Amino acid sequence: MSNQKKRNFQIEAFKHRVVMDPKYADRTWKILEHAIHEIYNHNASGLSFEELYRNAYNMVLHKFGEKLYAGLVITMTGHLRDIAKSVEAAQGASFLEELNRKWNDHNKALQMIRDILMYMDRTYIPSSQKTPVHELGLNLWRENVIYSSQIRTRLLSTLLDLVHKERTGEMIDRGLMRNITKILMDLGPSVYGQEFEIHFLQVSAEFYRVESQRFIECCDCGDYLKKAERHLNEEIDRVSHYLDPRSEKKITNVVEKEMIENHMLTLIHMENSGLINMLCDDRYEDLGRMYNLFRRVNDGLSRIREVMTGHIRESGKQLISDPEKLKDPVEFVQRLLDEKDKYDKIINLAFNNDKSFQNALNSSFEYFINLNPRSPEFISLFVDDKLRKGLKGVSEDDMEITFDKVMMLFRFLQEKDMFEKYYKQHLAKRLLSGKTVSDDAERSLIVKLKTECGYQFTSKLEGMFTDMKTSQDTMQGFYSGHPELADGPTLTVQVLTTGSWPTQAPVTCNLPAEMLALCEKFRSYYLGTHTGRRLSWQTNMGTADLKANFAKGQKHELNVSTYQMCVLMLFNNADRLTYKEIEQATEIPASDLKRCLQSLALVKGRNVLRKEPMSKEVGEDDAFFVNDKFSSKLYKVKIGTVVAQKESEPEKQETRQRVEEDRKPQIEAAIVRIMKSRKQLDHNNLIAEVTKQLQSRFLANPTEVKKRVESLIEREFLERDESDRKLYRYLS
Repeated sequence: MSNQKKRNFQIEAFKHRVVMDPKYADRTWKILEHAIHEIYNHNASGLSFEELYRNAYNMVLHKFGEKLYAGLVITMTGHLRDIAKSVEAAQGASFLEELNRKWNDHNKALQMIRDILMYMDRTYIPSSQKTPVHELGLNLWRENVIYSSQIRTRLLSTLLDLVHKERTGEMIDRGLMRNITKILMDLGPSVYGQEFEIHFLQVSAEFYRVESQRFIECCDCGDYLKKAERHLNEEIDRVSHYLDPRSEKKITNVVEKEMIENHMLTLIHMENSGLINMLCDDRYEDLGRMYNLFRRVNDGLSRIREVMTGHIRESGKQLISDPEKLKDPVEFVQRLLDEKDKYDKIINLAFNNDKSFQNALNSSFEYFINLNPRSPEFISLFVDDKLRKGLKGVSEDDMEITFDKVMMLFRFLQEKDMFEKYYKQHLAKRLLSGKTVSDDAERSLIVKLKTECGYQFTSKLEGMFTDMKTSQDTMQGFYSGHPELADGPTLTVQVLTTGSWPTQAPVTCNLPAEMLALCEKFRSYYLGTHTGRRLSWQTNMGTADLKANFAKGQKHELNVSTYQMCVLMLFNNADRLTYKEIEQATEIPASDLKRCLQSLALVKGRNVLRKEPMSKEVGEDDAFFVNDKFSSKLYKVKIGTVVAQKESEPEKQETRQRVEEDRKPQIEAAIVRIMKSRKQLDHNNLIAEVTKQLQSRFLANPTEVKKRVESLIEREFLERDESDRKLYRYLS
């Protein structure tokens, strides 16, 4: 029974497979073909899509899928050829409009046909590896319409012509352009690329090649960059409106190459308007535009950096090689700070605060600042000027800004120990003369130096402040023990600890008798209360207040230096004194004496002495008199000393020698540290390690390092290898 059922099932199935004959299939296809014609002819409203779907379903089900598919290809091809003829016949502007309209019609028809043939799309096409209906419709459109010999070339030339018109300022229908390029994109990336994009890029390159050459010949650099920026933005805008988004990178590369990369050097070095002119004139907008455009091309920013660096270095070399600009150290350092501020502002506003540009700027400043061997001295003199008078009335924030700028220059110095030497000297003079703006300002800078240089340096500076406080207590004790001195001249002594203050050789100077007696009393008092100490008078660093009587009853109190006091006191016993007589009586060093006499006789409003003959300089044959005609609206008159801001050549040599001596133990300590750690090292690597360790303080001279190595070998800290004389070993 079960076998019979199986046979009956098989027979029934066989009957169903052969039920549709070819004539029925032909009739069914005719119905479907007619429907396709009606769809393309916009007469689909009377069609029954359900019935059409069933007919297509039956053809596929009864194995007439091949007939259905082949008929579809032939029918669609016929309609698309008619469409192509219609598009070809369109004239002028209507060409693209007709193409767009027919494309929309084809897409609508294709969607309806796809719905009718959905069963074929799902079953027959995958199994027979045919192209799906929608993709087939696109391919047939491409082959019969886009690739039509009458349309293909015309379409490309029309699109390129519209782009050119827009580039030259004409208005075009961007919506229509968008629709046409989207047709090409919908047909596949290769169609858009081969039929339009590749030609678009070639034409664009030629356009911008010609355009850039025209601009180069008639525009300055700033105007050229504006035009390049505008064109670049226009192309980006064009892509966003009617081109494939993937075209943006390609077209911007074309503009960048033709308008920027090919003309980089010409633009940078353009006469009267190139990069250097922009830098000199602070043209932030133009510089920012150049930065933003050049960053888009290879080596663009490096070219700007190279020229900027070269310009800064050359300007710096001119600054430090101009004798006129080196005459005033304070003005010299202010110029450095102004230049640094200028380029910091350019980098911040125009170069997007680019770290590579900041590093290039710092490197340039470090280069030319260290070309001037007196930069450490000048920077210290600048600080000295600010802490004496330059920061009066300045807010705390502004003071901190000034100090930060000074520390920035300090970091550029290779010989930081030279700066430290000068800074100690100048700080000592400020503290001893009481001419510092404020202790808070002094301590603020010391904190910054401590951060840079370490506690060893600042511990001595802090010792100076301690000495000043201790000296006040000492003087109170001195006068408490000598009440008889209350009615005579007042003596104020500052006792300085030798290790904390800059070492200076005692300068001989013959004090007036009344002052000399006071000094001896103080010496006796101090040594009596402090055993094992020795006092050396530094008369060159003192001040005095004198009461002076001039002709016509003029009375003034003069604030002078110790040297000036010694000179003026001589005129209590003489009306006229020659330079040589003054020098012999006071034994003040010649250079100091000349400055002292200049201050007393040649400074208008402070000239309590007069000189014969009158001249701007003090000579050894000059004679000096009390200026009876001296007058001032002020009772208290401060007579400063004509300051030799910069050291004289002998002083400079002496400072250099002291610094060189101070460096020796530092170099030796570095060598021992390195060798103790490494046990053995060859000469070249030892030099490199020592230089690296000491570079935060100074740039070690390889010759001096070698001498220190020899000294350590003699003292048996190191030894040479017997077989390799350039190899050193540490002796533990």
